[in-house]
Amino acid sequence: MQPFVSVYSGELGAGVDEVGRGPLAGDVVAAAVILDPDKPIAGLADSKKLSEKKREFLFEEIRTKAKSFCVARASVVEIDRLNILQASLLAMTRAVQGLEVEPQHVWVDGNKIPRWDYPAEAVVKGDSRVAAISAASILAKVTRDREMVAFDQQYPGYGFAGHKGYPTSVHLQALEQLGVSPIHRRSFGPVQAKLEQLKLF
Repeated sequence: MQPFVSVYSGELGAGVDEVGRGPLAGDVVAAAVILDPDKPIAGLADSKKLSEKKREFLFEEIRTKAKSFCVARASVVEIDRLNILQASLLAMTRAVQGLEVEPQHVWVDGNKIPRWDYPAEAVVKGDSRVAAISAASILAKVTRDREMVAFDQQYPGYGFAGHKGYPTSVHLQALEQLGVSPIHRRSFGPVQAKLEQLKLF
């Protein structure tokens, strides 16, 4: 694994990442983080490679120690209207714009940069290479996971607490049996297919 890129090069650098491009349900959530060099955070890594317990611990530490952070989103309606890529870029834009401290540079996870005026760099696998992106991925994932657990109570039977909206066999079976919930993305294939099926009856 490549070492973390230093984000403390004399300028205020923000890392930004999003979570939730693949699920069939729920918002896409993004976070932006400017770390504080005087308050180092140990254990930052790609959020997907951390245990839930470790993510929860780091979530609170990031919120306490970061120089600035913001969590933002694009809604299910916006995902269906724009497409998931553009909605993801919109959520990341909102996260960076929501920072209380304006960054002088932004590291964006992935290979695409939103259309904005910030000096920015796309970093492939940035959540395991840039500490600030790792921190952003943790904030975004914990936030979205918590929301999907809450939706599991609001819309029982779909298993949202377990699969977090991703198209697992359990989710697809529930979608077939229960139909489409208000938080499902209607432009995504399996959901769209179910809606088309319902129109036939």
